[in-house]
Amino acid sequence: MAGLFLARATDALDDRLGLGEAIGGMVLLAIAGTLPELAITVSATASGNLDVAAGNLLGGIAIQTLVLAMCDFSLTGKRPLSYLVGSLLPILEGAMVVAVLAVVLMGAVLPTSDAIAGTVSPASIAIVVVWAFGLMVLNQSRKAPRWEMVMEGSEPGRAHRRIEHPESPKPYVRSKTLMIGLIFLAAAGVTLAAGVLLETSGNVLADRAGMNGVIFGATFLAIPSALPEISSGLTAVRMGDNQLAMADILGGNSFQVCLFLVADLVAGQPVLPEIGVPNAWLASLGILITIVYAMAVLLRPERRYLRLGPDSILAIGIYAVGLVGLVEISS
Repeated sequence: MAGLFLARATDALDDRLGLGEAIGGMVLLAIAGTLPELAITVSATASGNLDVAAGNLLGGIAIQTLVLAMCDFSLTGKRPLSYLVGSLLPILEGAMVVAVLAVVLMGAVLPTSDAIAGTVSPASIAIVVVWAFGLMVLNQSRKAPRWEMVMEGSEPGRAHRRIEHPESPKPYVRSKTLMIGLIFLAAAGVTLAAGVLLETSGNVLADRAGMNGVIFGATFLAIPSALPEISSGLTAVRMGDNQLAMADILGGNSFQVCLFLVADLVAGQPVLPEIGVPNAWLASLGILITIVYAMAVLLRPERRYLRLGPDSILAIGIYAVGLVGLVEISS
């Protein structure tokens, strides 16, 4: 429930303060969408559960990308989501996800002795740098596109949330900016507190069940922390904003990996190399699923099977195989 208020308040602040035309608006949206992961990362690393923190961050990317399959399933008609998107921007956003996850793969094999000041992995800093560069490229592409493409049969919806939806009024239109800010802070506080409780209680349950921390973080902990993406994605599809549904999820995924820098600072040591092999496996899984949807946006499959596009079916199959492999290498 707090996530719903947070999303509405973020959209209202983005529109009220005019942040959408600048990178600041994209950063605000990215931070607001990853507050559960931030709370879990800080709580887990402060408790010494580095495997849970890493598993949640990287496993959450695969889980959150699979939210696109839920959006696909919720559509009416014969066309899958990737056919309706009608824009190449999601391919660029998917490339950002692949780029930061490639740095994760590099960081997973770095020795811990290469840490800067004995605390921060060079890969954690490189992830933030790559994400920031990609954000500038994406922002430039949105403001001054150098190409135009018309995809027959596409239904992308609004290009961004600042455009008023014909059937859904903008949130908090009659509220003062200060009140919207207070709603944002209150919802953010509840989300952060709930994330801490989720991590601490879940970690106890995982210990009692004898479950590996990486597996627990990548599955049982990643699913509830993906609730904001599920809510916003299904809402966007229901409103006809198919491009926004995909953009929100891919954009949040690329920023989420930046939290490894926070994890290093809280833990006082590099987190990526500590759980190297499972981290590399989860990063590779996220890359594969992201590439599937990015390719589908370009290839535009025309049919759905059991209410799912072939890209969603393939992504679910890859995730299932990847989960079996994770269990194998973790044991």
